[in-house]
Amino acid sequence: MSSNVTIRQISSKQDKLRFVRMMWDIYSSDPNWVPPLEMDRMKLIDEKKNPFYSHADTRFWIAEQDGKIVGRISANVNDRYLEFQHERAGFFGFFECVNDSAVAKQLFDTAENFLRDKGMTVVYGPASPSSNDEYGLLVDGFNRPPVMLMTYNPPYYEALIKQAGFVHEQDLFAYLLSQETANSDKLARVSKAMAERNKIVIRKMDKRRFQEEVDLVKYIYNTAWENRGFVPFTDSEMDFMAADLKQVYDPDLVLFAEVGGKPVGFSLSLPDINQAFHSGMPIPKGMMNLPVGIWKLLTKKKAIDTCRIVVLGVLKEYRGRGVDAMLYSATMEQAAKKGYKYGEASWVQESNIPMNRAAQMMNGVKYKTYRVYKKNLV
Repeated sequence: MSSNVTIRQISSKQDKLRFVRMMWDIYSSDPNWVPPLEMDRMKLIDEKKNPFYSHADTRFWIAEQDGKIVGRISANVNDRYLEFQHERAGFFGFFECVNDSAVAKQLFDTAENFLRDKGMTVVYGPASPSSNDEYGLLVDGFNRPPVMLMTYNPPYYEALIKQAGFVHEQDLFAYLLSQETANSDKLARVSKAMAERNKIVIRKMDKRRFQEEVDLVKYIYNTAWENRGFVPFTDSEMDFMAADLKQVYDPDLVLFAEVGGKPVGFSLSLPDINQAFHSGMPIPKGMMNLPVGIWKLLTKKKAIDTCRIVVLGVLKEYRGRGVDAMLYSATMEQAAKKGYKYGEASWVQESNIPMNRAAQMMNGVKYKTYRVYKKNLV
């Protein structure tokens, strides 16, 4: 397979559409793959529309053989990562490839050479295009489709990445929660005691003040997060994401924790619309467009029985007071009212002991593992 393979940098809309559509060649026979909306994928890699690229020098490449795309990859140097993490690190992402280590190596070599030329000394990934987007490689938990905004890949990708010289950097966990077991007696006791002791109030998002609430989320997120490799959102990036999520969010599943009227934490959960996109007949290449997506949501909405707890954070000075437990408990309570039987808490870094403990306290089952890889460039 790897003979006569050429690597070509792309930039045109036509080539980027081929970049997106080649996923169907990799996944069309995989029963757990959820086809993305082409429009969303194109917007994600659009350097003019996506504000991430205003501070990230990015390249996209495809691997071609006899006119057919057999692989793809991106690489970027994120100026904000350099600013906040003080590390000469670049990232690879959007990796897709046939099961051929030679093709994969050509793709990685191309990405690494670009990053070396930019003065980077290490590369992390996959980040598509950043840790605030789809992040990590699925290495455990292939028996179920991914939930909304989580990545998916064939099992053989792990071998291709390791054969290219990458090593484990960190794992990200996904916990499956059930309404039958999540709201344990212990969680209820902790939530009640902490609410009374610290005068914590949980409220739902006010959709009439959408932009004000988004600004509040932005403040807490950028202030509270201390995840390894974290890079704060810019105003334009947060607004870009909010505009996308506004189409599918439920204000009853966006919760704020307040003490004396001051916001000290929040949680954002979303209906797993992947269940609607996954159900029914598979969608052929080039046909996963907006009308089909709307039709899927309208006709398969009842198939959605899961929501994803996307982010949950508490300001540093209010940690250890049970705010996280209250947000988890309130989220599951609201989800139950909406008819959701399950929830996925993802992703949680392996080094984030408090959040792992919180998921375990809710009897969450660690059922998927995503891995971030690292390779030294010098």
